[in-house]
Amino acid sequence: MSTICDRFEIKFWGVRGSIPCPGTETVRYGGNTSCVEMRVGRERLIFDGGTGLRLLGKSMLSEMPITGHLFFTHSHWDHIQGFPFFAPAFIPGNKFHIYGLPAPNGATIKQRLHDQMLHPNFPVPLQIMQANLEFYDIEARENIKIGNVTVETGKLNHPGEALGYRVSCQNLTAVYMTDTEHFPDHLDENVIYLARNADVLIIDTTYTDEEYYDPKFSKVGWGHSTWQEAVKVAKAAQVKKLVLFHHDPAHNDDFLDDIKKQVKGVFTKAILAKEGAVIDLKS
Repeated sequence: MSTICDRFEIKFWGVRGSIPCPGTETVRYGGNTSCVEMRVGRERLIFDGGTGLRLLGKSMLSEMPITGHLFFTHSHWDHIQGFPFFAPAFIPGNKFHIYGLPAPNGATIKQRLHDQMLHPNFPVPLQIMQANLEFYDIEARENIKIGNVTVETGKLNHPGEALGYRVSCQNLTAVYMTDTEHFPDHLDENVIYLARNADVLIIDTTYTDEEYYDPKFSKVGWGHSTWQEAVKVAKAAQVKKLVLFHHDPAHNDDFLDDIKKQVKGVFTKAILAKEGAVIDLKS
């Protein structure tokens, strides 16, 4: 008989931000937008539905029927554009619990996923999906219990609002925290709290400091952070492993290799998220 938390695997299906960027210069790190899967004990948790969700769905087709939990940080296009192409959602017998923060205008996650599949944007409506889809409106600082897994939520600094997620099972913890912008004069208390003592912190590092503060093309206010700020968070929160995530589509493989060298010099337990990569917290 298996133990409560005999499995804790994290797999990256999409690691980019803003827009998919396939091509010869993005082969090593991947070009699909945000989607991360966590297999924790007997539970299957999915974070964000960018174009990487299509690949994840394709991999699931040999495992029917499936029950899963899909958590959205927010509904900017790069985090939902894979949902209409998530094949398991069209198959009867599958069940997906879908969670999201209501938008500032009150729109639920169900409404927003529904609206992106309306004409003239998409040929078929959400109602054509034959899986059992259950939607939940959640708030920051809410705790969600899924079997023996606890999912904590925290507010992130992003235009239109966004949530970060902390997944815990027994003594293991992974944090998914993308689309958050740092503050100019202090570390975000919500970010530090959510990331506290995590075994793995997956965090938004879309820009470098040079790009973020560029006097001609400043990214201040765009809702994203830098790898230099992520290192500050990881050290302050005493994180064991730091994963740089939500790579800018303009950052090709060579550029990201250079970032990898730089970040290793200041935080040895840092890696860059790569499409297809797996982190096994039980190994």
